[in-house]
Amino acid sequence: MGGSHTRAAHFIFAAKLFQRAAATITAQMQSNDTALLIRGGRVVDPSRNFDARADVLIQNGRVEKISATPITHSGATVIDADGCLVCPGLIDPHVHLREPGGEHKETILTGAQAAIAGGFSSVCCMPNTTPALDLPSLVDFVRLKAKEAGFARVFVAAAGTLGRAGESLSPIGAMALAGAVAFTDDGDGIANSAVMRRVLLTCKAAGRAWMQHCQDAALTSDASMNAGAIAAKLGLTGWPAVAEELMLERDVRLNRSIGCRYHAQHLSSGGSVDIIRRAKSEGQPVSGEASPHHLLLTDDACDGWNTMAKVNPPLRRPEDIDALRRAVADGTIEVLATDHAPHTASEKAKDFSAAPFGCIGLESALPMYAKALIETGLMKWPDVIERMTVGPAKLLGLFERGYGRLHEGGLADVSVIDIGAKVTIDATTFRGMSRNCPFNGMQGTGRARAVIVNGKLFDLTRANWFEVA
Repeated sequence: MGGSHTRAAHFIFAAKLFQRAAATITAQMQSNDTALLIRGGRVVDPSRNFDARADVLIQNGRVEKISATPITHSGATVIDADGCLVCPGLIDPHVHLREPGGEHKETILTGAQAAIAGGFSSVCCMPNTTPALDLPSLVDFVRLKAKEAGFARVFVAAAGTLGRAGESLSPIGAMALAGAVAFTDDGDGIANSAVMRRVLLTCKAAGRAWMQHCQDAALTSDASMNAGAIAAKLGLTGWPAVAEELMLERDVRLNRSIGCRYHAQHLSSGGSVDIIRRAKSEGQPVSGEASPHHLLLTDDACDGWNTMAKVNPPLRRPEDIDALRRAVADGTIEVLATDHAPHTASEKAKDFSAAPFGCIGLESALPMYAKALIETGLMKWPDVIERMTVGPAKLLGLFERGYGRLHEGGLADVSVIDIGAKVTIDATTFRGMSRNCPFNGMQGTGRARAVIVNGKLFDLTRANWFEVA
């Protein structure tokens, strides 16, 4: 009886959220019919191996022309892209926007603004909200709120099980029809193998990817950071890499006879890379992602009880960083994702073991990816851009809809990146609500100059760029 009452209350709450969002949609959305001319940039479209200096003309929400010969268009707003890389709009497939239920940390509006500030035209939000995004009405709510905000596009990864409890399946098919582009119980892995198998079968039938948070909770009880010398020094319970690797190995084996599109989120260990590499060599539809903090920081960053470096999965060893970087470079890891996870200052000020896991990443991603992958000589910008456009678009089923590519007649989602800009990370300047950034004070190269979403320009050189919505 109690469970039925809880689900009924949940449904009523979801319906009210949907009604509230629908009622607040107004005619504030700026028209996208203004012509935009991106002049003199290095146009890169990894989906077709295009890399050349060219002008790009955008009108009516579409890319009208890409030309090595200078384009003239009377009345067009001109964006000077000299020294910049012009590419498909960047996509982050793993962000936490906290709404509904966590609006004191982030909202769909502020998260979408943070995405634009970081150079992203699209993000995919996770379902670990309050309540969890496990009903079609909640998927509708997020999508309507994102349209109301008018900044980056927000796609929804909905929960695979009710309440993300890992027990009863959520209405996966209905949520797919409502617009959910993928499914995950992110923040928790599904421990029950029978439930996991049913989730994979149902996601396969719905034509959606399953994105797994690989964590065997039995091995991480009370754990705060990587099992190693720093954890021992601080007197903290260690989190072994095998907790990630065991669930990933199980899932790969379960999925062999199913063939669901399976994606391992925020990989942290070299052992996980080996599992992904082997599965891909067998022809399985498996992929993985790497986040900036796992590509740059070791568990040394936690020394002194630094809660800004407390993340899930935890920061690990130099050899894990090396394995992850090389996997991104050789294509074993096809996707870069920030796992943007805002928390308040008071939450992060708690004792290390009590502070929440997670760090923000949207507004520091470009220079930090460059620091980890380009400045080390492992990759060049076009390949990094591929992991931030083509890879995420294919994962979320968006590539066939025109996302992740830049071509004549195509979708006018474009990122303009000053790849020569020297950046010192300063979280106090971020558009997002939270400041829990482990990269504060670090330096890197690469800053978004402008972002275009469906033909709508956000000129980030303007101090008040966020007022255009």
